[in-house]
Amino acid sequence: MNILSTIEPILLMGPGPSSVAPNVYKAISTPTLGHLDPNFLKVMGEITEMLKKVFMTQNEFCIAVSGTGSAAMESCFANLIDQGDKVLIIQNGFFSTRMVDMCQRLSARVNTLDFEWGTPIDLQKVKTHLDNNHYDIVAMVHAETSTGVKNPVCEISKLLNDDTLFIVDAVTSLGTIDLKIDEWGIDAVYSCSQKGLSCPPGASPVSFSEKALSKIKNKSSIIPNWYLDMTSLEKYWFGEKRAYHHTAPINMMYALYQGLSDILDEGVNEVWNRHQRVHQHLVDGLSELGLELFIQPEHRLPSLNTVIIPEGVDDMKVRSKLLKDHHIEIGAGLGPLAGNVWRIGLMGHSSYEKNVDKLISAFSEII
Repeated sequence: MNILSTIEPILLMGPGPSSVAPNVYKAISTPTLGHLDPNFLKVMGEITEMLKKVFMTQNEFCIAVSGTGSAAMESCFANLIDQGDKVLIIQNGFFSTRMVDMCQRLSARVNTLDFEWGTPIDLQKVKTHLDNNHYDIVAMVHAETSTGVKNPVCEISKLLNDDTLFIVDAVTSLGTIDLKIDEWGIDAVYSCSQKGLSCPPGASPVSFSEKALSKIKNKSSIIPNWYLDMTSLEKYWFGEKRAYHHTAPINMMYALYQGLSDILDEGVNEVWNRHQRVHQHLVDGLSELGLELFIQPEHRLPSLNTVIIPEGVDDMKVRSKLLKDHHIEIGAGLGPLAGNVWRIGLMGHSSYEKNVDKLISAFSEII
């Protein structure tokens, strides 16, 4: 028996992936073309133009890395870090620690400014630190998926020197909350396809400013990752004559094309508003069950909600029953939050009131 025939639909309401939109499933079934076929190159061009609108940027360099969000993440650091660069990672959750790991592997001099998991970043502490230290690169996570905290990217960008490059993780924020690349002075940003864009994982957006591209093209050391070298990928994505670099995941690019198209059809601001509305619907439903969120309201992500597990309730048992009996997936806590919170994702096609109603009904039976 083919095991694929046994897989049932699951409502994905964890930290990612989110549920895939029907339009996207249809797009994936579009006939596969060659990676240099003129019609596929047109798809790539349209993806760039749509990414500019969704990222709210005039950056010409907006592409999708062939890989998951972690590949897009590594592409930003591998291309922008020169040997010996001084890098500051502002961290208050799991995914900023991954930034540290990547930077250390790239021979950067890495410092961290640490805040407790689940707490907002203290802007005054960041300002004081930056007033007394100079960095080539400052990086942070916009929407911390491990905790449900929305970090103040715009405010921190105002604290940076003009010659400092600013890298932002937008894996959970793209397509779910306000994200304005140009207005906020972001030099490099990366995301993924499987959260706010309602696609399967595999094609991950990145964007680089002119300042960032200048750094890449004038590095003293070779870019250490061949597959993610933007100077080579630029020749594949742009220009009248394209140069072969790798075999792109054609049908995943179709999916990304459709996911971005759907967002633009709905309207970027309308999509942000929907996520906020559905988040409030979840908060109201949880409150009726006596469940509380871990993060204070002014710092909460609408797209990733950490819910405090009541005393005496078995974390694993609840999640297992949700999956087995109700075909709903939610996420466990990470790091110091493991066993203390559930992570409920409201991203992309998962972010509708009907899905929240289904989850609340299931919770009321289980808890």
